Amino acid sequence: QVQLVESGGGLVQPGGSLRLSCAASGSMFSRYAMAWYRQAPGKQRELVASISSGAVTSYADSVKGRFTISRDNAKSTVYLEMNSLKPEDTAVYYCWNRGYWGQGTQVTVSA
Repeated sequence: QVQLVESGGGLVQPGGSLRLSCAASGSMFSRYAMAWYRQAPGKQRELVASISSGAVTSYADSVKGRFTISRDNAKSTVYLEMNSLKPEDTAVYYCWNRGYWGQGTQVTVSA
């Protein structure tokens, strides 16, 4: 079983930055893709970014050029660097790995 623990969310002003982290338990972290999803109130959960075992990345159009996903296999951790944040980025952000979900971390972008 995989356990995922997210951290780094919070309240930030428009144009600001946040860095989310997701620490994964279990073995063979480096062999699997990781992803970040988000869910805003009243909306479906959506894929934000993913990173393969070979560090190939993919992004939703809405975050391209502003968000960066990365991974540190030695620490079994995946990151989401978020810049130029907008109010529409407000959501609960979830880490995903092998069908498992973290508990989520709230990101609120507001003046």
